[in-house]
Amino acid sequence: MTAQLDIAVFDAADIERTGAFYAALAGWEVVRADTERFGVRAPNGQEIEFQHAPDHVPPRWPGQELPQQFHLDIQVADTAASAVRAVELGARHLADGPSWVTLADPAGHPFDLCRSEDAGAVAPLFAVTVDSPDASRLARFYADLTDMALTYDGPEGALLSADGRNLMFQQISDYTAPRWPDPAHPQQAHLDLLVHDLDAGEASALALGATRLPGGGERYRVFADLDGHPFCLVSPA
Repeated sequence: MTAQLDIAVFDAADIERTGAFYAALAGWEVVRADTERFGVRAPNGQEIEFQHAPDHVPPRWPGQELPQQFHLDIQVADTAASAVRAVELGARHLADGPSWVTLADPAGHPFDLCRSEDAGAVAPLFAVTVDSPDASRLARFYADLTDMALTYDGPEGALLSADGRNLMFQQISDYTAPRWPDPAHPQQAHLDLLVHDLDAGEASALALGATRLPGGGERYRVFADLDGHPFCLVSPA
């Protein structure tokens, strides 16, 4: 049984402000706007949604007391100019790297603007990046669960790819896991994985080491991966 990466979902108290920020900054298409979720679509077809979480506690990057857990790597031609634009739209500058700038979006989620000569007016999404104390192990878990291929595995992280979409796993030495639904150790984001048979999908996920979590409904079930990140298996409507 193979699942497909569907949506990366970030928690936010003000989903419209946060989603509209990415639409304005990156030029991404708005594909959903209701009271529960605000969604945008990157040029590679990857959808990012912001889920209404009225009690959302923002991460405190770069520490692990309230860790980021997930972040977006967005490609731009000019990191300095794009960072200025991001701040004008409501972002907060966090740090400068050799070829990237780290900022926090209006909800407090860190994201990276990464230099790319191929980036155009609509910014490509290079990857949804997930923190892990064992990036290689977690990448292989998702590779086995989904149709994504392991295309890189190195000391700093691992990369899965499929159909122009990338899921990256970043090595974090002092990693602190979310303990959803415990509000003292909140999640910041989760992945929705599409399956056509929830029972078969659950069996595969559990066999690979996932843990079933409380919650769910007729069309979805909630799990934790090997590092405690929640994810949902979702059946088509």
